[in-house]
Amino acid sequence: MKDQTIQSAAHLPEHGPIDENGREVLLSVRNVDITFGKGDNAVRAVKNASFDIYKGETFSLVGESGSGKTTIGRAVIRVNPCAAGEIAYKGVRISGKIPRSLDREVIRNIQMVFQDPAASLNERATVDYIISEGLYNFHLYDSEADRVAKVEKIIEEVGLLPEHLTRYPHEFSGGQRQRIGLARAMVMEPELVIADEPISALDVSIRAQVLNLLKKFQAEREISYLFIAHDLSIVRFISDRIAVIYKGDIVEIAETGELFDFPLHPYTHSLISAIPIPDPQLEKNKKLYTYDPSIHDYSEDKPELVNIGHDHWVYGNKKEIEEYKAQREKGERVKSITIITPEEKAEEEKKRIEAANEEPTLVGSDFILNRPLHDTGSKWLGILSFLLPVLGLIAAAIFKRKNYIRNFKVCRKGAVISIILIFAVILLFGFFLFLSTLGST
Repeated sequence: MKDQTIQSAAHLPEHGPIDENGREVLLSVRNVDITFGKGDNAVRAVKNASFDIYKGETFSLVGESGSGKTTIGRAVIRVNPCAAGEIAYKGVRISGKIPRSLDREVIRNIQMVFQDPAASLNERATVDYIISEGLYNFHLYDSEADRVAKVEKIIEEVGLLPEHLTRYPHEFSGGQRQRIGLARAMVMEPELVIADEPISALDVSIRAQVLNLLKKFQAEREISYLFIAHDLSIVRFISDRIAVIYKGDIVEIAETGELFDFPLHPYTHSLISAIPIPDPQLEKNKKLYTYDPSIHDYSEDKPELVNIGHDHWVYGNKKEIEEYKAQREKGERVKSITIITPEEKAEEEKKRIEAANEEPTLVGSDFILNRPLHDTGSKWLGILSFLLPVLGLIAAAIFKRKNYIRNFKVCRKGAVISIILIFAVILLFGFFLFLSTLGST
């Protein structure tokens, strides 16, 4: 993931830059931050994300719900703006404000397959129009007969029939709708496809068929995939490289075999331990590894994503990176799944029950997140604090002590505005009094 020179241009070059290993870099994400909202309501959904996708590979982005996977995918197709950092396609910056000609080329070359096959299709349009819309917008056909031929060919390639083209999306099953969405993307002949959990809404029996279609198109057209998923058991068999993301931070990047043999970051370890085992008896006695973010101390030594060798990137501070390097250099495979005996399981269950009966102590971020039920931040509290600023400040202090964070902020804001206004009135009155004194003398 060596830094490449990112340039601005009105058009995309034929090929992307070549890295030190001779691979063509198709997409580069560099130190990207994505933020939603402003001020106190701002949420930093993605933090300093960096990775490369090479031509012809499947790069998977894996993490739990809400970790920022789809947010990154939508930033690549220019739906979500970047608060910081850059996204480059074939070495040309495509984030931020770009020329209209380049924007059209990006739309043409980067397509997306969405998670919900029902919501991503226009229910009022026929399948023929849904697939042809991109061809119409970019005029990617010579004649009407050529357009029809392209649409019929792609609908057959995804496993449907030409007579399905006159129907509407509601007449199809979920798996068939996803095939239509896949046909809509592939008819544009893209170089990069962002597959945003394309199989999570499908039956298990249909998932393999859709995955086989994706691999078929990749083999025939040398397409690259950014595959977004939360299930490591799926991405293990289709990915060339995997990036693991946790709460907006990319914590580990490695080739698939490397990641499963040597999961160094504790969060990656926990994801792998959660993969179901087909044997119900073993699954019942499996010990889950639960990730606890409090094990990291980043108060002084700040973490960063570092290559520890073997093209394996891990997120951590200097002390952790040294430990990861030493662990990796041993060459011993990390045991991610542990099967415990019934006696050990009974003992763990007993400890869990005892811990649950104890009153939990809330510290750090857990204390902030565990807000009371009535912590609504009502505007009436702000109005009362504005009218009675001294009582508002007292109420703010009480709310803060009781962990009513939203109420505390509203009371503080109302009281501060009131105090500033009172001082402004006093100063203005004093100024006029001074002027009147001068006039009388």
